[in-house]
Amino acid sequence: MQVSIESSTGLERQLKIGVPADKIEQEVTARLEKATKTVSIKGFRKGKVPLRVVKQHYGKGVRQEVVGEIVNSSFYDAINQEDLRPVGQPRIDGLKDKEGQDLEYMAIFEVYPEVKLADISKVKLSRPVSDVTDADMETMIEVLRNQQATFDVSDKPSVDGDQLNIDFVGTQKKEEFAGGSAEGQDLVLGSNSMIPGFEDGLVGLSAGDETVLKLKFPKDYHSEELKGKAVQFAVKVNSVSSKQMPELNDEFFKLYGVEEGGEAKFREDVKGNMERELRNAIRTKVKNRVMNQLFDLNKVELPAALVANEITQLKQQMVQQFGGGQQIDLSMLPDDMFKEKAERRAALGVIVSELVKVEGLTPDEEQVRARVDEIASTYEQPREVVDYYYSKPELLSSVEAVVLEDQVTELVLSKAKVKEEALPYEDAVKPDPEPGSEA
Repeated sequence: MQVSIESSTGLERQLKIGVPADKIEQEVTARLEKATKTVSIKGFRKGKVPLRVVKQHYGKGVRQEVVGEIVNSSFYDAINQEDLRPVGQPRIDGLKDKEGQDLEYMAIFEVYPEVKLADISKVKLSRPVSDVTDADMETMIEVLRNQQATFDVSDKPSVDGDQLNIDFVGTQKKEEFAGGSAEGQDLVLGSNSMIPGFEDGLVGLSAGDETVLKLKFPKDYHSEELKGKAVQFAVKVNSVSSKQMPELNDEFFKLYGVEEGGEAKFREDVKGNMERELRNAIRTKVKNRVMNQLFDLNKVELPAALVANEITQLKQQMVQQFGGGQQIDLSMLPDDMFKEKAERRAALGVIVSELVKVEGLTPDEEQVRARVDEIASTYEQPREVVDYYYSKPELLSSVEAVVLEDQVTELVLSKAKVKEEALPYEDAVKPDPEPGSEA
């Protein structure tokens, strides 16, 4: 096999690959000879068809099959010979395939960049430290009670927290605007689901009351036509309902999976869930802060194919999250919308991969099992979940990848300048702003 690098620009490589004609012919002949024993052709007994006849009928198709396989295998032989790490599949150009002549083609592809890692002792970051306090517990229990609250129709004037059923019509310069009207809409005062001033203007009203609210849309409102614009809403209150909070009793506890043990067991479960959420949130914060530092310290030339792959994954994630189960053509989503985040993810993938290689890291089996156990603990049958993960290589591989990132994080922390940052629970579980976004 002949291999030569015809071009090398940036991360793109063009390999000219030649395969001797006799290798192709030998494989084609071997397959045709094998076929003579099995094919059925009119006028010949099965197993007695002459090679030349089989070649006439099937030679072209067999040769295409052989050439395809040899192009694939010779490409991987070539990149191993030249010690290249391709990104994705190559583009095959200039394929020359004539019987009796050497097979020739050009393989065009990108390679992974060479990375010179920065000194990770230059990393500086803060590690959040937090606890679940009694006050945090009470706040969470109130959140859970609010989730199960009901509303009873009341004749009293509305107060913050009440649910109103309203009709409203919005106008801008006396003209109705799109999305500014509704009938029979439920609205909880204090939910901040409407523009500033709307809910405040309905406090103190009773069923049957009408009012006109003179408001302004925020300057950062998502609709260009309404940003900062003065508007009016004519509102009619159809009904006022007061919130009824559930009692802390066995019926309420069962809604959250507590069948026995009463309030003490309920509080124990709530605290356990909060502590697990806190651990996960802090772990994620620290990992993200480490990754942000690694990204800032290491400048990486990125293969376009790697970025394109990340863009596709981000599109798929968006469709899964917001698509409502609909089949959406990913090409309808503009690449530019995802490019910056995709480049960041691609760069971090390259940096982390290089760190793993340089440090000789492999997924720690105990950490993998601990992470699987942690996932399984949120299900009714944890043992079955653990067994399922260990029976599915692709699932276990995803856990191993996360653990490997954790190990990279711990490696960086062991050499970085780290200071502790005491945070209240509410702030500790809140994600950091994404890089490039405003806090």
